[in-house]
Amino acid sequence: MRSTGLASLLLLLSFTFSAASPASAQTASSDSQLNPVPPFGRMGQRSPDIGPQRRTPQDEQVERMEKEQEKRRNKERQATLKQDTDKLLSLATELKEYVDKSNENILSLDVLKKAEEIEKLAKQVEKKMRAE
Repeated sequence: MRSTGLASLLLLLSFTFSAASPASAQTASSDSQLNPVPPFGRMGQRSPDIGPQRRTPQDEQVERMEKEQEKRRNKERQATLKQDTDKLLSLATELKEYVDKSNENILSLDVLKKAEEIEKLAKQVEKKMRAE
């Protein structure tokens, strides 16, 4: 059984190679000269145009403006972060003062409100720091 499968495979291969004779190769090459095949890259996609693309002064101006906007946004973000951290420091100082004034039997609502405000502001600062 194995030899029959191997023999049929060899027969199929020999038939395939005999069908690709030099005469058929000549017609295939002459056909490709009449109908040129478009250049394709990997996976059947067209290859990009050859040669560098020229940049216009408008492209450079747009790129420069985008960089300036990004710098401005970063400066604004840094300024708001500084303001928010200053506010966090003052809130934490106030919280410490409230806690120092209270004792183990009394817990002021102001202390809870300050703690919640600090937590909310700290989360906002963290979110701003992570955003780039």
